[in-house]
Amino acid sequence: MPHRLPRRGLLAAAASLPIAALAQEEDWRRQFRELRFAMISSENERDVLARFDAFARHFTEALGVPFRVFRATDYAATVEALRADQAEFGYLGPAAYALARRVAGDKIVPIASGTDLDGGAGYHSVIIVRADSPFRSLADLRGRTLAWADPNSASGFAVPQFFLRREGIDPATFFARTPFSGNHEQSVIGLLNGTYDAAATWWTNERRSNPQRMEEKGMIPPGQWRIIWTSPLIPNSPYVMRANLPEPLKALFVETLMNLPDRNPEAWRGLTSGQSRGLIPRSHDDYKDIVEITEELDRLRRQRRT
Repeated sequence: MPHRLPRRGLLAAAASLPIAALAQEEDWRRQFRELRFAMISSENERDVLARFDAFARHFTEALGVPFRVFRATDYAATVEALRADQAEFGYLGPAAYALARRVAGDKIVPIASGTDLDGGAGYHSVIIVRADSPFRSLADLRGRTLAWADPNSASGFAVPQFFLRREGIDPATFFARTPFSGNHEQSVIGLLNGTYDAAATWWTNERRSNPQRMEEKGMIPPGQWRIIWTSPLIPNSPYVMRANLPEPLKALFVETLMNLPDRNPEAWRGLTSGQSRGLIPRSHDDYKDIVEITEELDRLRRQRRT
């Protein structure tokens, strides 16, 4: 079972670093006048930046360098920012992490992911419909419109694509249309507006999901949706960093991140809407299944083009 890093482990180790190592730490601060944290676009920009405001202030203070959080235009743009050294750290969905491995290899490293209030570290893709619709099962959606969120979203595209095919449903032919809405919130809004008959989005448990979060923010009325399909468990989205950063910077970022829930519980509650117990370490091995799923979908797309 993974364990949280010792609260003072890395800081205590830093106290015993030789002079040369301490000089190296000061070197990275001269090298980076600002540290940048790239966010996937699963949520609208205003709400993302509001949730991450206290997070950014905490890291600015802890790292001693201005720490800026920004939301990229889509999932692929978030990955590109990391690949092109336009961001040092980030938060990626599992499928976006798989894309990062495909385009940047081991340059982008997963660090940790959050847990829910019960300590669980996964979530599900769900297909939802309007609560007042006649649709009760996937079979009822034949010839209808299903909204995906983003081509590099795990719950909003890759995972339902993969498992629907395992159940004998080819989304390309089963549904009349499968457009991309742009992000999870737009999928739900389009569903409730009647643009789509169904939408794929994320769901953690009875207390937490994308539509529930939208209800809490006043974006949609409560009780307007219901689930008709649920995927197997998906590992929670990872916080990541670039492997080519200076070692003292990486160590300090990891220490600061892993201890954030304890040292700044207010920032952690704001970031997670009070729906997370804390963080657990992650490695590439935790996302191998998602990498394989996205690779299979890529092979399928290539075959359809030929």
